[in-house]
Amino acid sequence: MAITYRAAPPDSLIVAPIDLLTAVYHRASGQTHLMASPAPEILEALGPGPLDIDALLAKLRADYDLIDADAGALAARLDELVQTGLVERR
Repeated sequence: MAITYRAAPPDSLIVAPIDLLTAVYHRASGQTHLMASPAPEILEALGPGPLDIDALLAKLRADYDLIDADAGALAARLDELVQTGLVERR
């Protein structure tokens, strides 16, 4: 079975774009995270429900016209988001 990723519930996050960064307040941890692209886009893509890395990569490619997206780089970003508690790995 493939590993899937799920974003924290939308009602647990307050998202505020600030110029080129995005501030994300995570109610569960009480922490605010300043993120650069592609982290906010990953959270948004995972908002509707869990996806495995291939489905997430396909969604990001379609939504953002990515032509050189890399599964290894996406996995690294997902690991970072898992460490912050903003994404859960299943």
